[in-house]
Amino acid sequence: MQIDTEVAAGSKPRLPVTVNKPIPYTFDLGNLLCNDTNPLPTVSAISENDIKNAARDCAQALINQLLSTCPITKSDDSTSVTLGLPAPTTQLPREKPVPEEKPMTKWQEFAKKKGIKDKKRDGKLVYDEATGEWVPKYGYKGKNKDGENDWLVEVDDKKTRKDGSEHDARKERREERVERVKRNERRMRANERRNQTNKS
Repeated sequence: MQIDTEVAAGSKPRLPVTVNKPIPYTFDLGNLLCNDTNPLPTVSAISENDIKNAARDCAQALINQLLSTCPITKSDDSTSVTLGLPAPTTQLPREKPVPEEKPMTKWQEFAKKKGIKDKKRDGKLVYDEATGEWVPKYGYKGKNKDGENDWLVEVDDKKTRKDGSEHDARKERREERVERVKRNERRMRANERRNQTNKS
């Protein structure tokens, strides 16, 4: 009599790779979905082991189906393998409705009419030659605040403020930046109002 060494050692025997069920599984490989319509034991009689076995069989059947029907491609440097999935067939519900397409702003309409294309965004950092470091374009310690906190600022004697007071270069730069932000906000609100009137 021959005894399997794995079973004798107390380790679990290997389960078969093939899975046979009375009702065949149905698959949606695009969503990596395996549908098992085979009945489980009743709630009073079902055990944790029954659920584990059913889950293991589903996973094994899904892997078998993927390996037997999907195209497998190897990368050029032979370091990875890719499995091509077909298009999903099961419609999955959305939590939120599909967002409406945003109406174009006045500038976007003008740019489209004139054929102006957006310039490529090159990140949020810019190189500051004075300090030799990469700093953010905007926000805390942003490049757009250059000159506002300098300890030494050149003053133009000929330049006077509108109200006749002394010229403060730091304060003026800060006011110009704040005014630019407010101007952009006004334009944004005007675009929103225009889009609301276009809808109605």
